[in-house]
Amino acid sequence: MPTEAKRKEIDELVKCVKASSAIYIVEYRGLTVSKSTAVRRAIRAVNGEMKITKNTLMRIALKESGLVTADEIDFGPNAYVFAYGEAAATARAIRDFAKEKGNEALVIKGGLLGERVISKEQVIALADLPSREALLSILLGTLNGPIRGFVTVLAGPARGLVTALSQIKEQKEKAA
Repeated sequence: MPTEAKRKEIDELVKCVKASSAIYIVEYRGLTVSKSTAVRRAIRAVNGEMKITKNTLMRIALKESGLVTADEIDFGPNAYVFAYGEAAATARAIRDFAKEKGNEALVIKGGLLGERVISKEQVIALADLPSREALLSILLGTLNGPIRGFVTVLAGPARGLVTALSQIKEQKEKAA
């Protein structure tokens, strides 16, 4: 049975898990305090939160939330990044910070997306996705393409008639 302090921490983690769309597991060993502050700021900017907690407490919180545990990747000193907004934006913030020179101490291990455990490669692939707005604009352009083509085809005969009448008018003006 966990102590009262640990129970409060588990309850807080359960709230975070239920509110998040994705959870990313990163190793922070060797990260300085200033770098840790910088990565937390970058994550907060995209509506996320980074928490450092014991792996055992996180496993309990995940089980209480009805999610699977990521036993194969949640060993060692881990930080858990909760994506409250767009999952891809939070993954992008982590990836971009880890790519910067001097930030090699932040290592992406994997995460949980919905009810699935995802690998490091899948987190990076998620980070490579365009933003939600960009994806919606691509979808809208794809949906509008056939309609635009149909309207062009329908307008073709009318445009041809106007062009023919215009040329007839020019011929009659020249003849007169």
